[in-house]
Amino acid sequence: MKNTKGFLLTVLSIMILLGSSCTKRQNIKYENVFKDKEAEINLNEPSLRGTNCEDSFNLKVVYFNFDRSDPTTSSLESLKENLVYLTTNPNVKIVLEGHTDERGTTEYNLSLGQRRALKIKEYYTRFGIASDRIATISYGKEKPADLGKNELAWSKNRRVETKYLR
Repeated sequence: MKNTKGFLLTVLSIMILLGSSCTKRQNIKYENVFKDKEAEINLNEPSLRGTNCEDSFNLKVVYFNFDRSDPTTSSLESLKENLVYLTTNPNVKIVLEGHTDERGTTEYNLSLGQRRALKIKEYYTRFGIASDRIATISYGKEKPADLGKNELAWSKNRRVETKYLR
């Protein structure tokens, strides 16, 4: 009888310890995602619900370095060309799709993809494009442009693509 009580107390203690440690890890995991001020919801964005996005579009892809939300220096020219197009076509609405490479957790990559899309939106709005013409979405690592497992492939996956929003 004493053995059974001791065993039950040990099992119960282990379950309590495991349960409390899992809860703490889960809270930390999600806490970091939602504390990101750059990825806050922007209420001036058009809704993507019930709309179609077209792949074939005149705007260029913007690329990023590893773990960064600022575009690469080589992408600045693409941003300028995109800005000219958006300025001369004031009725065009777009969605900026943020992407990452495969490294990192799903939560982190979704947050990073959103920061990248918001950074490009900030650039366009700073130069006069109305924010209600630009929606953002993050796909994180879910839609790679290149399936390779090396730096060249990963550099193609760290991007923001611009799609036409109908």
